[in-house]
Amino acid sequence: MMMSSQTQFRHLKMQVQRKLAETLQLAENHFQRKFPIPTISYDLRGVKAGVAYLQKNEIKFNRTLLLENSDEFIRQVVPHELAHLIVYQVFGRVKPHGQEWQAAMTQLFNLPADTCHQFDVESVQGKMFAYQCECQTHYLTIRRHNRIQRNKIAYLCRKCQGKLVFHSEKS
Repeated sequence: MMMSSQTQFRHLKMQVQRKLAETLQLAENHFQRKFPIPTISYDLRGVKAGVAYLQKNEIKFNRTLLLENSDEFIRQVVPHELAHLIVYQVFGRVKPHGQEWQAAMTQLFNLPADTCHQFDVESVQGKMFAYQCECQTHYLTIRRHNRIQRNKIAYLCRKCQGKLVFHSEKS
């Protein structure tokens, strides 16, 4: 029997809470201190799976990516974002994916220190715009496209340092 997406989402939220509690316990055992339970919400949009707000002790997750990639999301994304909060509370402001965060992921949580997810983002990315530089085609979001169109900003290629020039729309 198929679960409704609402029921499925409720089950996934409970799994996320379990994974958070389990991961938080590992950190507390390791650092021999208590950490406050972060506030969790599921209203993150776009292609990011999760974002940690350090000062607020808050994590926002992408509901769509959670529903579409539940096992890997819970296994990797939940500890990834929690690691950011733990590292901030222990070490203060450090590089987002620096050595402290990497150590938390690999040594504490026994997970790869992947900085980006590999989920299919087609359902969440929205319209993309093709831009060309000297060496390749780049696809930019509507937000970046609009900023360029309003002459607010120019983007440069990380490889060739060439200015990105509008080429075409891609839906």
